[in-house]
Amino acid sequence: MSDVAEKKGGWFSRLKAGLTRSSSKLGDGIAGIFSKRKLDDAALEELEELLITADLGVATATRLTAELAKTRFNKDVDPEEVRSALAEDIARVLEPVARPLVLDPAQTPNVILVVGVNGSGKTTTIGKLASHYRAQGLSVRLAAGDTFRAAAIEQLKIWGERTGCPVVAGKQGADSAGLAFEAVEAAKAAGDDVLLIDTAGRLHNRAELMAELQKVARVIKKVEPSAPHHVVLVLDATTGQNALTQVGTFKELVDLTGLVVTKLDGSARGGVLVALAEKYGLPVHAVGVGEGAEDFRPFTAKDFARALVGVDESP
Repeated sequence: MSDVAEKKGGWFSRLKAGLTRSSSKLGDGIAGIFSKRKLDDAALEELEELLITADLGVATATRLTAELAKTRFNKDVDPEEVRSALAEDIARVLEPVARPLVLDPAQTPNVILVVGVNGSGKTTTIGKLASHYRAQGLSVRLAAGDTFRAAAIEQLKIWGERTGCPVVAGKQGADSAGLAFEAVEAAKAAGDDVLLIDTAGRLHNRAELMAELQKVARVIKKVEPSAPHHVVLVLDATTGQNALTQVGTFKELVDLTGLVVTKLDGSARGGVLVALAEKYGLPVHAVGVGEGAEDFRPFTAKDFARALVGVDESP
């Protein structure tokens, strides 16, 4: 999540490269459907099916094809025209949710609870956010609240060393709510700008996870009544439509304030972000298209829409 100079060309190129699998599926499919052909009912049906298989979701696919039919039905269309029109329509769906995670400078610390299933990229996302905030000159503390996995604790400590952030950590199996309490106390005492708290994500035992997350939120409030200020769900794009189920589940457990979508480079399922925007309308703060800190940036609707359907960046 860095500055503007390299931004346009550099980040768009990386985003487009990261979404290659998704854009190839959509772009090649559109080229196959609209090669020397009018936009008739059969073509619209094929396009709708393509959008559904690209994980945009049934409701979104139906609406996008209906939009296209309004202006171009029974006219000769070429694939580039269809891609551009789709990019514009997709950007319109995404625009309302493309909102950065805004910190309150008057609040010390800004407490950010990071949730998500195991393997979604939670700990790495925390590390990248820490790196981003440190680059802005903010003081950041990390809390290894996923106390069930020794690997998660170790990984967060490594990110702490890498970014120069103190880490509050206990032993594997320690009480995660107690650890969160200790972390908020330490962050308040030190006057830290940001506290990022990792959490466990064992969805296969929802009752236990629900009780634990709710306890963590309750305990945090004992130290700082206004916290947590942000509850961010990290989603792995490679899970496709399952990401929608995860949002629904976590919305029942905690008061989600926004999403981060990772691993967009790992599959052809980048379209799921459009389905998420349409169904839930939660802010999408950032997306990841690779392992490096430079592959993780604030989410921008137009760039994402154009990269998703394989349209070159506008001049």
